[in-house]
Amino acid sequence: MSNATQERIATFLRDKQAAETAFIAELVKVPSDNPPGDCAPHAKRAAELLEGLGFRVEQYAVPDDAVRASGMISATNLVVRERFGDGPVIACNAHGDVVPPGLGWSVDPYGAQIKDGYMYGRGVAVSKSDFATYAFALLALQASGAKLNGTVELHLTYDEEAGGLIGPARLLEQKISQPDYAISAGFSYAVTTAHNGCLHLEVEVIGKSAHAAMPSTGVDALEAATGVLSDTYAIRKTYAQRKSKIAGIDSPTLTVGLITGGINTNVVPDTVTLRLDRRIIPEEDPAQVEATLTKQIKESAAKWPGISCNVRRILLAVPFVPMPGQEKLVEAITRNGTNIMGEEVKSRGSPLYTDARLYSATGVPTVLYGAGPHTLLEANGHRADEKLKLDDLHKATLVIALAIYDLLGE
Repeated sequence: MSNATQERIATFLRDKQAAETAFIAELVKVPSDNPPGDCAPHAKRAAELLEGLGFRVEQYAVPDDAVRASGMISATNLVVRERFGDGPVIACNAHGDVVPPGLGWSVDPYGAQIKDGYMYGRGVAVSKSDFATYAFALLALQASGAKLNGTVELHLTYDEEAGGLIGPARLLEQKISQPDYAISAGFSYAVTTAHNGCLHLEVEVIGKSAHAAMPSTGVDALEAATGVLSDTYAIRKTYAQRKSKIAGIDSPTLTVGLITGGINTNVVPDTVTLRLDRRIIPEEDPAQVEATLTKQIKESAAKWPGISCNVRRILLAVPFVPMPGQEKLVEAITRNGTNIMGEEVKSRGSPLYTDARLYSATGVPTVLYGAGPHTLLEANGHRADEKLKLDDLHKATLVIALAIYDLLGE
C-alpha cells in the first residue's frame, strides 16, 4: 500500500471479512429464481441487510405491467448513493435474480453452506456475491475518511436473466441514475471490456392435427420441425468459420434450448414450438443476424407442404463492445487486481451477455469486475453446486475499494 488511506481501507476490510461472509449468506438463503421471477421478496431482504450496514436504500418497485412484459412476477430495483464530493458518478451494478437450481446438487442450493473455504449456493457467484463486493467496498471508503471527488452508487437489480430492461435499463431511462462510469458484476481474475450479444427466437411450426389411425389426413408439425432442426444445426456448423478478434470471445453459437408441442400420443401434432439462443459476437450486426436467421428458418419450413412457420423475437441483446473511457477503469482495476490477486489481471472479452451492455449503450464507459474465479465453469455458474471461494470475495472487495479510491481520490 502506498499511503495511509489505502492501509485503512485494507485493515477495515480484513476486520469485516466475517461480516461480509454473513451478508452474502443471507442473500443466498432467499430464493430469487428467474423464472418464475418473483424477486421483490429478495429485494426487501437485501434492503434490510444494506440498511443494517448503515446505508440509505432507495427502493423502486417496478410496475406490474412492465414486470409482466418481462415475463416476471415482481421486481424492485435498489439504489444506494454516497456522495463524497464534486466529481464523476461511478455506478456498481449487480443482479440478484438467478437461474433455477436444477438437478444434481450435493448441498441445499439455498443453504449457503461453507466447505473448504468455499460457499455453495445458487447465485453465490452469479451475482449475489457482488452485492457484497460493492457494498463492503463502499463501507471501507466511508470508514477510511478518504477525500474523494465524486459519488459512488450501488445499483442492485433483479432482471438480468430476463434481459435487464426493467432493471438497469429502467434506472437509466428514467434518469434515476446518470452515471459517468459503471462497473458490473464479474470475476476477480480479469476485467471484461466486451462480450457477446444474444438473440432469442421463438419458432412456431404449424401443421394440421389428425387421428393417429389416419395420419395422412393431417400435416405433421413435428416431422417438419425435425427438418427445421436439422437445417438449423447445419447452419450452426458454419459459425465456426467466423472468429472474433477479441481475446476471450471465439465464434457465434446457436442452441435450441426448448421444444414443446403436440396434443396427445394418438394425435398427429399440429404445432411444435422451438426456442433458440443465438450468440452474437461484437463484430456482427445484430439486426442482420436476426434477419438472416429468420429468413433461413422460414425457408427451411417452406420445404414442407402444408406447413406454416412463425418466427418471433423474444430478446435481442446487443453486444457489449470496447469504448473510449474504459481505459481509466481498466487501468485502476488491473493494477490493483494484479497487486492483490497474486497474478496478472488483464482485460479480455467474454462469450456471455450481461447488463453491462445497457450502461455502455447509453455512452457510459463500463467494465465487468467482481468476486469469482477465472471462469464461469470453475464457479459452476448456472449449474449444480455453484460456489464461491471466500478468499476471492474478500480480495475482489479490496480491489474495487482501492480502484475507486484511485479513480476519485484527490
